[in-house]
Amino acid sequence: MLELTTGTALSKRAQCQPLPIRWVLVRDPSGELEPKAYFTTDPTPAAVAVVEAFVQRWTIEVRFEESRAHLGIETQGQWSDLAIERTTPCLFGLYSLVALLAQALPPEGKVLIQQTAWYQKQAATFAAALATVRGHLWGNFDYLTSPPDPDVRLIPQSDLIRLAQAVCYSH
Repeated sequence: MLELTTGTALSKRAQCQPLPIRWVLVRDPSGELEPKAYFTTDPTPAAVAVVEAFVQRWTIEVRFEESRAHLGIETQGQWSDLAIERTTPCLFGLYSLVALLAQALPPEGKVLIQQTAWYQKQAATFAAALATVRGHLWGNFDYLTSPPDPDVRLIPQSDLIRLAQAVCYSH
């Protein structure tokens, strides 16, 4: 349960007509969540609808954050706005392609979730999806070093697999 209060304010800028701003304040009576303020330029929706619209944005915000963290959106090496406008859609396409491939590649469509010691993950992250696709594209690492003796390897197979997994999960 949350407590809501709402109202309308006017935003005034030089040489512009005042713009109505709908504000919604949300408070958790139990005190577990921090109070939040939400704003919209559309004064017509109910307070609950304004909060619901912001909650629905969560998956979009997560996608943007993971795109920044793993694909370099906003840290691209281009200097012009036109170059960034050309590459950003490609990066979002790459994000989507990785997500689709990760769902299709493993058996039963489940991406392996790499657990950490400090908390249990309930769902796969984009980093796990990217590691799954990398591992598939790089193959099973079963490379022969000598045609007459296939068991001779410079690196033991168990070490090679651990190294490959570490590289698949590197950022």
